[in-house]
Amino acid sequence: MPTLLSILPLNPHRIGSQEYFVRELSSQLGDHGWGSVVCYAAKPTPPVQQFLALPNVRIEVLESMGTMSWDAAKKMGTLLRRSKPSILHLHFLGLVGPYPWMARCLSVEKIFLTDHSSRPANYVPSRASFWKRMAARIIDWPLTGVVCVSNYGYSCCVARDLLPRDRFRMIYNAVDVTHAAASAVDARVFRSKHAIPEDAPLVVQVSWIIPEKGVTTLLQAAKLVLEKDRSVRFAIVGEGSHREEYTRLAVQLGIQKNVIWTGSIVDPLSEGVYAAADVVCQASDWEEVFGYVIAEAMASRKPVVATRVGGIPELIEDGRSGYLVGRRDAEAVAARILELLRDPTLRLTMGRRAQEIAKDKFDLPKNVTELLQLYGIARC
Repeated sequence: MPTLLSILPLNPHRIGSQEYFVRELSSQLGDHGWGSVVCYAAKPTPPVQQFLALPNVRIEVLESMGTMSWDAAKKMGTLLRRSKPSILHLHFLGLVGPYPWMARCLSVEKIFLTDHSSRPANYVPSRASFWKRMAARIIDWPLTGVVCVSNYGYSCCVARDLLPRDRFRMIYNAVDVTHAAASAVDARVFRSKHAIPEDAPLVVQVSWIIPEKGVTTLLQAAKLVLEKDRSVRFAIVGEGSHREEYTRLAVQLGIQKNVIWTGSIVDPLSEGVYAAADVVCQASDWEEVFGYVIAEAMASRKPVVATRVGGIPELIEDGRSGYLVGRRDAEAVAARILELLRDPTLRLTMGRRAQEIAKDKFDLPKNVTELLQLYGIARC
């Protein structure tokens, strides 16, 4: 059968949005009689392996695929010869690299790349220098197309002018809206596991614990909220290199008793993270190209307070499905959290609107079908 080879230089240790995407993609490929070879940078954990197990799926592992080394190129060549894909799709790799030419020389018919890149804070897109544009056109000539996961990402890519505009296509990242409808039981299990009282207002942020995700801003906002209402709890879901630093900051701010550090959670949707939350935050500092957590929260009928950066304004209708605030504006974050916590009707109304938007713009089966249409596998 014809095969799609997806290159994802990730460590699949939990069932998140990327794993849902891979499963849905593989399922739809199977419906069209295609095989799905998925290559990660590390062996998936048993829960992830089981989640991705479909009759047409084969998992491969190339540990060094994200590096531009001779060893990585050699292993990629071996994988391409063994898999013999009709289509190659590269994810989380730079726009300029050797793999498209390698694939073309090994008779791969179509080669795509998805740009998942968030940009630094206050990034301003601009046209690349002449020599960079010429080099990119030579190096990336074999690319059939580049998928951008938001209009913000599309505008950044087009502004660089590294490839002709018609090579770029915007297809939003997506979430499993049906799966996101977590039950109240899941919410109670999550709260019980992390000793969060059932009646305590709960604010959640799901993210890597790194500076780019605005954890400092969230903790500063938490202090302001707790000055008004000591019953509120803040759950920070995830892991990261700065967890110890931010744990100390919570102590310095005197809010450590109200901040819960859950660590990494295998599947936030299934384990009731969003179901348990009253408000979800994403206080990002950098220019988020999309915002998976926001889309998951919206699909779960939760209002989101997020920063007005990157592609996030494409997800949230400010004042209707959630709130947008300025970067590093802890006072604004706190004010919006308090407004939502004090008004259950507002939370419900915004949550319903958020879910409507998620169903319309970020529905996983629909957006994966659009990708298959781009491949030429599904009909438009």
